[in-house]
Amino acid sequence: MLSTLEVAAMTAAGNEKPKRDTYRHGDLRNTLIEAGLELARQGGPEAVVLRAATRQAGVVPNAAYRHFADRNALLHAVSQAAMAHVARTMEAEQAAVPPTEDPVAAARARFRAVGTGYLRFAQEEPGLFRTAFHVPGDMTDAAADTAAGTTGKTPFELLGEALDGLVDAGLLTEDRRPGAEFLAWSAVHGLAALLIDGPLRGLHPTQAQEAGQHVIDMIERGI
Repeated sequence: MLSTLEVAAMTAAGNEKPKRDTYRHGDLRNTLIEAGLELARQGGPEAVVLRAATRQAGVVPNAAYRHFADRNALLHAVSQAAMAHVARTMEAEQAAVPPTEDPVAAARARFRAVGTGYLRFAQEEPGLFRTAFHVPGDMTDAAADTAAGTTGKTPFELLGEALDGLVDAGLLTEDRRPGAEFLAWSAVHGLAALLIDGPLRGLHPTQAQEAGQHVIDMIERGI
């Protein structure tokens, strides 16, 4: 015959709730953004949907609505995170510039690294690149912390900083500095789009690299 203590123990065991099969995320918002980044990497902005992100994160679909009102809210957050990846690639390209005592050469190399890093990211991560620019039609988030790299600067800010460096080095006159970001950005982004989605997507990597250098040469001469 079972003792009172044994009966109580068996009752308590029977009343225990089953353990969750899915991981309880400490930061579900960022987990969903990371899931969205992986979806974007594979399929671009069209692939970033709430149900797929929650499935990849291992949570029920309704859990996403605690952090994102709808699919557009998630896509915007993923777009910002993808932009931060662009910034980090540009920063890495600048960090790889050989050191020099010549301030003119240094300013020029850092400016060119902004463009080459941008083009490299577009070709290495086309899905994330497309998603990074799947944004509202204005400059509202051009300086948002959520789009910044390790230096705290966004791609647009890194470009502006590099242009300011050209002014300081005497390579760009102050009267030609206003608005130079938009001219340089338009040219490099246009080539990036042609390389990943346009008629230049079949170029050999060496040809694509040469095209990038020629476009940056053209920008330097034009600004």
